[in-house]
Amino acid sequence: MLKDIPFLPVKDVKVAVVRKSNDVGSYDWFVYLLNNNKVPIRNVFVTSNGYGLMNDEMRRTSTLRHFIGDIEAGAATIIEPIDPAVFALSSEYWVSYFIDDQIYDKRFIFVPDSIVEQNMSYISELDLNGVLHE
Repeated sequence: MLKDIPFLPVKDVKVAVVRKSNDVGSYDWFVYLLNNNKVPIRNVFVTSNGYGLMNDEMRRTSTLRHFIGDIEAGAATIIEPIDPAVFALSSEYWVSYFIDDQIYDKRFIFVPDSIVEQNMSYISELDLNGVLHE
């Protein structure tokens, strides 16, 4: 049963929303998962969705499910592209993975309007600017 599974705290796994310059002089936005552990994480599974008020109306995006597989120690991988039109919503990324036989699970939530220029910083692991959630 679920209550019998020990869920240890997630450490050294982060989610980042970053921007990359594109060919037309603007930016494309992506969500990355970073593994800063000294060991690989296995069977990585991420669900993502957005929700909240937009133009005084409750909105909810589709729930997307991503099986990433394995992420080596110190590596990062793209979860999905993201449209800046949803930055006014809460963006939730629920990450589950294994280290050895232990399951880890954490929900990362970017609150509405948190993905803005003043919250961006340089993310050295990606060599890009973005908003990092630990």
